[in-house]
Amino acid sequence: METPSLWVMQQILVTLILLIQSSVAVNRDNFKTCQQSGFCKRHRAMTPGQSAYEVLTETVNVQSTSVNLQLLNTVTNVKLTLELSGLERSTARIKINEVEPIKQRYEIPIGDVLVEEPKRQGLKKLEQTSQSLTLGIEKNKIVISFKPFRIDFYTEDEPVVSINAQGLLKFEHYRHKQGWLNKAGSSIFSWFSAPFREAQPEENVEEAKEGEEPKEGDENAEEKPAEEEQKKDEEEPDLWEETFKSFTDSKPHGPSSVGLDVSFPGFENVYGIPEHADDFSLKTTKDTDPYRLFNLDVFEYELYNPMALYGAVPVMMAHNEKNTVGIFWHNAAETWIDIKSNVADKNFFSKVADFFKQDSDIPQTDTHWFSESGVIDLFVMLGPKPKDVFKQYAVLTGTTPVPPLFSIAYHQCRWNYNDQDDVRNVDANMDKFDIPFDVIWLDIEHTDGKRYFTWDGNKFSHSVDMINNVASKGRKMVTIVDPHLKKDDNYKVYADAKSKDLLVKNKDGNEYDGWCWPGSSAWPDFTDPEVRKWWESKFLLSEYEGSTNDLHTWNDMNEPSVFNGPEISFHRDAKHHHGWENRDVHNIYGHLVQQATADGLILRSDHKERPFVLTRSFFAGSQRNGAVWTGDNIGEWSHLKVSNPMLLSLNLVGITFAGADVGGFFKNPDPELLTRWWQAGAFQPFFRSHAHIDTKRREPYLLPDNNMKIVRNAIRARYTFLPYWYTVFYNTYKNGGPVMQPLWAEYPEDKLTFKMDDQFLIGPSLLVKPITEQGGTGTNVYFPGANDVWYDILTAEKYLGGKSIYVNAPLEKIPVFQRGGSVIPRKMRVRRSSGLMHDDPITLFICLDRQGKASGDMYADDYHTFQYQKGKYLHRQFTFSNNKLTNSNADKNGVFETKEWIERILILGVLKKPNGVAIKIGNQQQQLAFGYDPNTSLLAIKKPGTKLQEDFVITLL
Repeated sequence: METPSLWVMQQILVTLILLIQSSVAVNRDNFKTCQQSGFCKRHRAMTPGQSAYEVLTETVNVQSTSVNLQLLNTVTNVKLTLELSGLERSTARIKINEVEPIKQRYEIPIGDVLVEEPKRQGLKKLEQTSQSLTLGIEKNKIVISFKPFRIDFYTEDEPVVSINAQGLLKFEHYRHKQGWLNKAGSSIFSWFSAPFREAQPEENVEEAKEGEEPKEGDENAEEKPAEEEQKKDEEEPDLWEETFKSFTDSKPHGPSSVGLDVSFPGFENVYGIPEHADDFSLKTTKDTDPYRLFNLDVFEYELYNPMALYGAVPVMMAHNEKNTVGIFWHNAAETWIDIKSNVADKNFFSKVADFFKQDSDIPQTDTHWFSESGVIDLFVMLGPKPKDVFKQYAVLTGTTPVPPLFSIAYHQCRWNYNDQDDVRNVDANMDKFDIPFDVIWLDIEHTDGKRYFTWDGNKFSHSVDMINNVASKGRKMVTIVDPHLKKDDNYKVYADAKSKDLLVKNKDGNEYDGWCWPGSSAWPDFTDPEVRKWWESKFLLSEYEGSTNDLHTWNDMNEPSVFNGPEISFHRDAKHHHGWENRDVHNIYGHLVQQATADGLILRSDHKERPFVLTRSFFAGSQRNGAVWTGDNIGEWSHLKVSNPMLLSLNLVGITFAGADVGGFFKNPDPELLTRWWQAGAFQPFFRSHAHIDTKRREPYLLPDNNMKIVRNAIRARYTFLPYWYTVFYNTYKNGGPVMQPLWAEYPEDKLTFKMDDQFLIGPSLLVKPITEQGGTGTNVYFPGANDVWYDILTAEKYLGGKSIYVNAPLEKIPVFQRGGSVIPRKMRVRRSSGLMHDDPITLFICLDRQGKASGDMYADDYHTFQYQKGKYLHRQFTFSNNKLTNSNADKNGVFETKEWIERILILGVLKKPNGVAIKIGNQQQQLAFGYDPNTSLLAIKKPGTKLQEDFVITLL
């Protein structure tokens, strides 16, 4: 047990951290710069030029779906092995590893990130010469140049991706430290360490590598390499251990980083690699640090810089008016990415393509990727269009399962709702002021002394009754479950994990100890599948006492956050499953926490109910597990503004169910900012209000009356659009791609959209331009599509596409527009929660294009179980053409009976009043009542009264 003095010290530390978080912006000194990172310095110090690597042509082995070869570093004589594989859907994979590593290098297990071993596709050998090998994959071409080594990818004979064109390939192989040892000392060391080496058969010590002493008895061996390595060790002490502030990081196998340059000829704009609080179109890092991917707890984060934040998705896309391509750097270690604007090398490409016929310079974006450990495992996705790349990436890492309907409605949260009475009052007041919501949340204070899976017995003594009372209105609750466990042998979750040896270890093999909210804490090792199974069991109702099936989960602090650790996280030499160090697996820890939590909620329902889990830390593939939010933002206009590019970046790389804390986590924003933030949040995928424990209470009913009414209208608007949101989520589940998407995803040839990140599309049909400036009463909106037309959802005013137009937006209005040519289903009877709206009638909003046509769809199921994955769903297609509206089945594989019916049809863009409106169902035809407004060209068809699943044709006579 803890001594009182230690407990007091821990609580003082936690209190100080809490005070700091409530009053001070991010302390940059807590986090490394590139200059403070040994491997980052070494890679960044490399000068672009001719690569030291060349292909050993005698090792080239071309097979039906892959090419295997060896690379030689002509400076060090170290050899690497390379495999290039052709994958389905115009994707290629490049893996580079040591030929004979002294120990296995970490590779992410299949299933953790990749949903399965990628399916291979045939590679066609087109040509091989003494200088290069040319391969074909679908309509694409791959050229491997031998001396120096580089790989170039072409789409329709245009170069789109180049690997090692800058000659920055660097692979720091594992080695034995010799340091101060001379040749004799090395022999003694070899003798002394022989039993240890024999006990670890994975190590291969037969061949001396760069930096090793020559083997004793080798008459041709020279001492010079060892002397150079010794000198290098003395000059660069961070090769074998590294110190940051008061923390020393041991590196028992020396430097192990890998790096490679990837160029995008013809592209000015690249996107992705979240999470950063920065512009959507990534900026050059010429005068800054590289973009960093290293999951960290950064409160009150700064804006518009490349610092690391809570999550890491090493996926980048490049887009121009002709092509879209993407790369996925499949590595879980700390990663940095340099970005430089350049001009394409015409001299090289003129030999192999006619791309550079123009006299003008062709832009090129050069990127340089380097990670602390692991192997080079790079996927190249060749598009050629945005939706192709979205699908190619989705095939690798999966899509977001259709969320339960309640989870895409409005969530009410703060740190903390104090007790059961507080929860009851918030629930009642939301009803009193007619503000719908679906979920109320409890933060860490609801627990018994920060022991997760428990309740404070004084404040939440009847938790089941509390949850059931909320659920009686169709609502849910969420409690926080963080991965740190209070080190208290009387706390059964920790005691169980300790007794079963399920916890992360320090470098010496003892239980890792760090401080977080409970004080002294330990962490389950989620990299171990058996630990994840154990964690899943903790969500069973028999284990999580006081919970019900209507309780869902929030994973916070899972970077992981360690208050007294280096960079507020684990030590890099902490030990995980199979002896892997945290430096190898760091960026997937939080991803695996969320995965195990989601699986736990599924287990709790006997695999029947869809879970909802929110996570702060994430990695590639986290979209399969639930939702993500952008962390500890600030209640300032600048943070409202940056939420748009942050969420666009997340959506672009598959993290579609994402949002930002409405109102900002820190500080006390004024009513105007809160109002504008609620409006913006109502049109972002994950919609939750949240605030710090020290902020003033800001539930929407506490706003001044006028602001409250405006916010209520924004929340209610969210509920009317739930059928559309649900349909968009279903389509992204099936096909990949964003829910909240940049304009260029739908208008790929419009160069004016390439840098836009202050307006966006929800699905293909809703254009949103939030007001993010204080005092703003209007804004310039760019309406894409020269041949398109857009309609204001509130006024029905029509705007022609292909131009920027100033739109009035007083405080009560958020500029949202429906695309001409689209059909959007809505439910206009807003109730207290989405759970009470399941069977409510539908209004079809049809906006005609310039040709008088429109199309859209609606997806429906039971809104909460996994039965939709077994064919229990309904997907309908609506098509308007030649004055006829058709409702037909979009997917015959889905069979589902719903009580939802079509109550009303509103058609915008009808140029003249029809003589009548008739509906035909089967052989039955009847006239329908309608109204027509010539000022807005709006035709309102009243009560067609058909079931959603019924085929019909409505004709304007």
